[in-house]
Amino acid sequence: MLYYGGLRIKLHPQVYEPAEDTFLLAENLAVKKGDVALDVGTGTGIIALLMARKAKFVLGIDINPLAVELARENARLNGIKNAEFRVSDLFENVEGKFDIITFNAPYLPGEPEEPIDLALVGGETGREVLDRFINEVKNYLKPGGTVQIVQSSITGIEETLRNLEAVGLRGKIAAKKHVFFEDIVLINASFDD
Repeated sequence: MLYYGGLRIKLHPQVYEPAEDTFLLAENLAVKKGDVALDVGTGTGIIALLMARKAKFVLGIDINPLAVELARENARLNGIKNAEFRVSDLFENVEGKFDIITFNAPYLPGEPEEPIDLALVGGETGREVLDRFINEVKNYLKPGGTVQIVQSSITGIEETLRNLEAVGLRGKIAAKKHVFFEDIVLINASFDD
């Protein structure tokens, strides 16, 4: 059990346990009162549940069915009723547009072998999942909305900023934390005005 920000969060060995990257996002959430929010790669659901305090509604999605079940359990445990969780490979099972979209991106190069790996391994170069997200996210973001991406310096922060620009989103580094051999970076992006 993890206690964070007044939440009790159950953990599971096959679901990514909140760590420095999660807390960097948690401390810098751009959610506003009344927002409709989407948490991509929700894991334990901690980010979705933190957003649910201000947001009108939060949808948390994850490719790992164990994560979705755990997030639902954590919502019940904390009495949060304005969050829904479903299995989705990125935007596969998502419709509508959102004021805020968060994504703690997997970034290790390789192929996932176990459910837990889906949270960490981002494809052959480590960027495949992140680049798919960047190419699709604009279709789900309301005008004036914000995308928050957490990523590692291992996968190339400048490349992410360039890729966001290529799809019409302006990104900037909102927060950074040095951990071991990498920087964990939070990028906030929105449509060019």
